Amino acid sequence: MTRVITFASGKGGVGKTTITANIGIAFAQMGFKVCLIDADIAMANLSLLLGMQSSPITLHDVLLGEASINDALYDGPVGVKFVPSGLSLENYRRVDSERLESVVIALKDQFDFVLLDAPAGIEKNVLAAIAAAEEIILITMPESPSIADVLKTKMVAERLGSKPIGVIVNFVYGEKGEIPVHDIMRMLELPSYGTIPFDQEVRKSFMQEKVQPVILRAPNAIASRALRSVAGRIAGVQLKEPAKEPGGLAKLFKSLGSIFKRKKK
Repeated sequence: MTRVITFASGKGGVGKTTITANIGIAFAQMGFKVCLIDADIAMANLSLLLGMQSSPITLHDVLLGEASINDALYDGPVGVKFVPSGLSLENYRRVDSERLESVVIALKDQFDFVLLDAPAGIEKNVLAAIAAAEEIILITMPESPSIADVLKTKMVAERLGSKPIGVIVNFVYGEKGEIPVHDIMRMLELPSYGTIPFDQEVRKSFMQEKVQPVILRAPNAIASRALRSVAGRIAGVQLKEPAKEPGGLAKLFKSLGSIFKRKKK
């Protein structure tokens, strides 16, 4: 059965696109049939990371009704299939992002995993990327503003009928003041698929003449090992469920409020 997963965050800069690309490649290395979709139709960051920004036919053309989804399906690393977004501002203003769900449906039967890289925020294009998936994985950093933003995204996903299934905590430095993963799990009422430590090798992957995901460029790097572990959990390893606390959203916001106060001291 195909799993359609959108990787989402409340804010930009949390490494969502990097995680989406590397998790997709890790799935392919495990033997799964994988399709990555650059659902950020404004910025096309996933297309840039995979070096596909100059593709002649893109998701823009599909959403405009000027091409079929198979026309925009390209070969990516290690057997991954990829649907890039374009960089045309003119096309961006014209596209109908609400057609994204029908695009995903047309692809489902061909793959084990269809992964969407959503834009940051909660505007129209983000909502379309969330609504197009049955499952949502949230990406956050271990700090209060990032968690508060990703909480909003979780609530939006639930209202749209998509199911948040877990969280990945990125850019973990191991420094004093970072919010522990078990607290993040409790606040979001979601299990954790794991943490990705800060690793200079990820940054170096963007500084090469040919940009390449870290899991391919430096497979033994700390981040690469963590990404493979996370991918394994998503693919089927049972997760530890977070502790549930009474009080629902009121308790959740109370927890966030206490964190903000603590950070100000």
